Amino acid sequence: MDTALFLLAVAYGVATAKSRGQADPDIGLNWWYAEQLAGAFGCALLWLRRRKPVEVAFVLIALSVPFEMVAGAMLVALFTVAVHRNPRTTGIVFAASVLPVVSDGFLRPDAALPAFHFFLFGTLVQAGAVGWGLSIHHRRQLLERVAAEAGLRAEQAQMRAREEVAREMHDVLGHRLSLLSLHAGALEYRPDAPSEDVARAAGVIRESAHKALQDLREVLTVLRAPAGELPQPTLADVHRLVAESCAAGMRVRLVEEVPEDVPELIGRTAYRVVQEALTNVRKHASGAEADVHVSGKPGDGLQVEVANAAPGPRTPHAHAAPGQGLAGLAERVSLAGGQLAYGPAGCGGWEITARLPWP
Repeated sequence: MDTALFLLAVAYGVATAKSRGQADPDIGLNWWYAEQLAGAFGCALLWLRRRKPVEVAFVLIALSVPFEMVAGAMLVALFTVAVHRNPRTTGIVFAASVLPVVSDGFLRPDAALPAFHFFLFGTLVQAGAVGWGLSIHHRRQLLERVAAEAGLRAEQAQMRAREEVAREMHDVLGHRLSLLSLHAGALEYRPDAPSEDVARAAGVIRESAHKALQDLREVLTVLRAPAGELPQPTLADVHRLVAESCAAGMRVRLVEEVPEDVPELIGRTAYRVVQEALTNVRKHASGAEADVHVSGKPGDGLQVEVANAAPGPRTPHAHAAPGQGLAGLAERVSLAGGQLAYGPAGCGGWEITARLPWP
């Protein structure tokens, strides 16, 4: 591009010299040499146009007032200012560039072209160079804005994927680790328990730890995959979830009144509600009974209720404040178009209720 613009300025200067020689054959030899040297200097100055576009433009504007052969280099300088500087600076430089047109039209009149017509022609040529440069300037700004917006969208998508992965890890590992904590607490509380009970609790701890590692491995293997490819449960998996909790020593009663398969998103959200509720019961109300009630039908929506009675006196955190798990669960239910409510129950326990739309 630099070479092409340099050659364009040289060609413009040669054409100007030819027309100038034909229009004024009596021009002095010394002045002719000075014109050629000024034209060569102006073209050579263009190699600095990227580093100092405004300074080069003003020098060439000043040189083009007495030396007409610098006009081509001045046009390239105007184009460069329009590309690399803001429109306000470009407007100032363009206004200054009108001075050589005035000097050529009125100080060196041409019999074949009236001064006003020459002024109009020269101004239009310079305005064309500036307009071309401004179009490239605005196009580059637009491309930069588009690239910035694309980068922002990619960053937001990455953040959403990370939040999805973090939510999955919390839901999956929280369930497994709460089982570990429950049985480890039982062993610590009853160190004199029969060997059969100790062996059974140790087996549950080992199995839960193994499943936790498997779940963690599954989540980590899809960290670079889209969030939609994460392994997702359904409402049918609630039976397995309740069975695992019962096998860990909890007393959970499941009542399911769903006439047919629910949509995937609604079923997955309902599963997460039950999972988080049972995890909180194990963490904060160990020893309490839990009731899980799932009901609904198309058009009426799906309702999930998980309630636990008041725990025994040995539980120090029966009514712990809602943590990140319930906050993330409320966000998950909201994204599914539903509502989540939780708080103390009338029997002294805790209750979580989710209402999900079922078209």
